[in-house]
Amino acid sequence: MAKQNIAEQFVDILVRAGVSRLYGVVGDSLNPVVDAVRRNPAIDWVHVRHEETAAFAAGAEAQVTGRLAACAGSCGPGNLHLINGLYDAHRSMAPVLALASHIPSGEIGLGYFQETHPDQLFRECSHYSELISSPRQMPRLLHTAIQHAVGRGGVSVVSLPGDIADQPAPAGDTHTALVTSRPAIRPGDAEIERLAQLIDGAGKVTLFCGSGTAGAHAEVMEFAGKVKAPIGHALRGKEHIQYDNPYDVGMSGLLGYGAAYEATHECDLLILLGTDFPYSAFLPDDVTIAQVDVRPEHLGRRSKLDLAVWGDVKETLRCLTPRVREKSDRRFLDRMLKKHADALEGVVKAYTRKVEKHVPLHPEYVASVLDELAEDDAVFTVDTGMCNVWAARYLTPNGRRRVIGSFSHGSMANALPMAIGAQFTDRNRQVVSMSGDGGFTMLMGDFLTLVQYELPVKVVLFNNSSLGMVELEMLVAGLPSYGTTNKNPDFAAVARACGAYGVRVEKPRQLAGALKDAFAHKGPALVDVVTDPGALSIPPKISADMVTGFALSASKIVLDGGVGRMLQMARSNLRNVPRP
Repeated sequence: MAKQNIAEQFVDILVRAGVSRLYGVVGDSLNPVVDAVRRNPAIDWVHVRHEETAAFAAGAEAQVTGRLAACAGSCGPGNLHLINGLYDAHRSMAPVLALASHIPSGEIGLGYFQETHPDQLFRECSHYSELISSPRQMPRLLHTAIQHAVGRGGVSVVSLPGDIADQPAPAGDTHTALVTSRPAIRPGDAEIERLAQLIDGAGKVTLFCGSGTAGAHAEVMEFAGKVKAPIGHALRGKEHIQYDNPYDVGMSGLLGYGAAYEATHECDLLILLGTDFPYSAFLPDDVTIAQVDVRPEHLGRRSKLDLAVWGDVKETLRCLTPRVREKSDRRFLDRMLKKHADALEGVVKAYTRKVEKHVPLHPEYVASVLDELAEDDAVFTVDTGMCNVWAARYLTPNGRRRVIGSFSHGSMANALPMAIGAQFTDRNRQVVSMSGDGGFTMLMGDFLTLVQYELPVKVVLFNNSSLGMVELEMLVAGLPSYGTTNKNPDFAAVARACGAYGVRVEKPRQLAGALKDAFAHKGPALVDVVTDPGALSIPPKISADMVTGFALSASKIVLDGGVGRMLQMARSNLRNVPRP
């Protein structure tokens, strides 16, 4: 048997760690690794058109599967293109291993062609970033990188010079056991007891839930029922906590709706469950707050904190629920449920009048029809900007659907690349990219990746010919919109020219049929929907100093807008309130 080189050993270890594919763009220093992938039947090379897409795709795959995913870039500019997608994966706690191939090892530090220092450049967006400068560092360094990514949840980067990748691997057994899943973390008894005492002493308890409630739906519902607590959520918590939830009072933050804001401010005790919600202006400063999180560095960094509990939400609630006294007074819960239903009734009306005749189409209407027609187990990938608004308010979670976006990093152009990674995990599962025209055109070249691999991703393009969220920020700041207009082609014609299915929708009566036809198509498809750029209703009392980046984070008022089928759920919950 021929002796392995470092590249072959590297690829073998990735396969043992559960990696099925490596996303990237081939080139020079990366060639030994790409060739090792070619000769290994257990792993595939996915040739994307831009390395940023590779990182986004790997991050999405990791979020869908919960397992390690991988991407790669050639030396210098190639691996630098990974950085934005890696930032997103890292902030989303997605376990991703990135290979940053490097210039010849003997040239490092001498200003060689395409020289950068990737082991330093990626440190801020990773748990681990190191350079393999000698074959003797393999396989231990790669094992360590994998265990950082999986164990801590996030990115690890390995920088590997091309000449070292081509050298013989050191002799010896490389089959060290690898960490491939994370353990459950249970808080100490003292913290559980202190939290139980706070709950028993509070008359009104509210839960505010984030992505850390994934897999803990039943435990959260049982606990809320016992203490009669309304449940609000952040955007990343929506898919995990909103469905089958008789205590739901909506979402807080810029994109929020319903009574979540009131529930978090009018309680005696607010319990933050698995959320690193970044907008402190929406959190109260005059109530008792407890926080439960699996990452201790998240505890207390968004608001004042009276009790910090380090642990998984699921394990914490399993220990906590039996120890708290059941509350009999549900007046606070019922009042919040009524406020929530009333709030949704008020905002929905604005988008239910004559929508079938409105041209350009209301994007709210488009999102609502999409929600109705999509599969019950669809994966939605969502562009940052106004698509976040429509996804937050119209996509109805059910415990099987997934909604993935750049919700922590806030990058443009994430939806299409994420759809690539999500679709590779299961070609038979419906994957829908909710793309804005600005985000889509930024990485439009990778629409060709869908065609090349015959990935049946459905791109629903909300085409308002503008950078809508940026226009909103300028408007609120008292500035005229400038540099936000896009002169767009007929994207459906572009899709057809690429070899995919494409259809353009300009009138409401065309929408449902176009979506059904696209969903029925066996390969990639794009539905170019011309939407109204002025559809969003702006609260009348927002000042310039309320604008901070993506969010009007200093405002305690949320944008008006429809909320789709969530109104039906709120009405149902209200009907179930016991009557005296």
